[in-house]
Amino acid sequence: MFKILLLCFLSWACFSDGADFDHPAIYQLTEPVDHAEEPTWDGRKNILFYVDIHTGRVYSYNYETTEVKFIQLDGEVTPVIPSENNDNLLIVGLNRAVLAVEWDGTNELGRQKVLSEVSQEFPTSRVNEGKADKQGRLWIGTMGVEDQTTGIVDPDAGIFYKITKETLDNPTVEIAPVNISNGLAWNAANDKFYYVDSLTLEIAEYDYNDESGTISNRRVAFDMRDHPELAGHPDGLTIDEDDNLWVAIYKGGVVLKINPTERALLQVLALPARDITSTMWGGPNLDILFVTTSRISLTEEERLIYPAAGSVFAVTNLNAKGRPVFNANLIDSI
Repeated sequence: MFKILLLCFLSWACFSDGADFDHPAIYQLTEPVDHAEEPTWDGRKNILFYVDIHTGRVYSYNYETTEVKFIQLDGEVTPVIPSENNDNLLIVGLNRAVLAVEWDGTNELGRQKVLSEVSQEFPTSRVNEGKADKQGRLWIGTMGVEDQTTGIVDPDAGIFYKITKETLDNPTVEIAPVNISNGLAWNAANDKFYYVDSLTLEIAEYDYNDESGTISNRRVAFDMRDHPELAGHPDGLTIDEDDNLWVAIYKGGVVLKINPTERALLQVLALPARDITSTMWGGPNLDILFVTTSRISLTEEERLIYPAAGSVFAVTNLNAKGRPVFNANLIDSI
């Protein structure tokens, strides 16, 4: 039996007599943007990076100062991944390209360099989500063109790639075709890989070989269709130190905690937004769950119902924590 958690949201009720501070609480960290996505924690700087996809903005949230900064790129941007050997260099997906971008999260945008281009056979597609593995290889996927009002996406117009230093000119196709390439994660033993193609309503599990950087033997770790009490489809996700997945549910208003080994739904976290886009563990102890949300598909009336939609939230007191994310190792400098 899973648990539905009642969260305290920016309310003095959280601090009333008899408050239990061991219960999860949610905090709105930022002002809303249209489509916040791809949170990633850089523990070297105590900065959470994230993007507003359709405006081309890459944002930073400074955990120590709470300051929010951004840079502006030309196109649709996601993901954003820190570099292993240069903490002022970000690897960014832009339209159908992968860029190296000089930015420290605080000061002005520096130089940019196109490293790779993908999905030329689908000229209306764009990069959607990606992460680095333990070796610094980039795993990144695309999706078909999306109607931002209806949310309808051209099916089978996406591809999921692996990119290394040696394959910048010819990225390796790992899964094709896909609809909306979304959340991905590796388990602690680094022998399982989790992946979401949102329109399938499934979280897929693969055997993972870190030495060769290959995936095999797809199976279903979780299927939304087994839970008719839930709405929406899986989007971005992260993994905790116990190998549980924390999955954002777009058009569902929740984050799901899932045990993929047992295909079990453990918890449902309700948030004050309908469209939940992604999750990431961060904070000095990696025990804060950062959650990005969107408002881009909401009508004007729905925006009145969800005034905080599009914000980045932090959920605390979850009695769980994550592991440090891997940084990309594609280029050391521009």
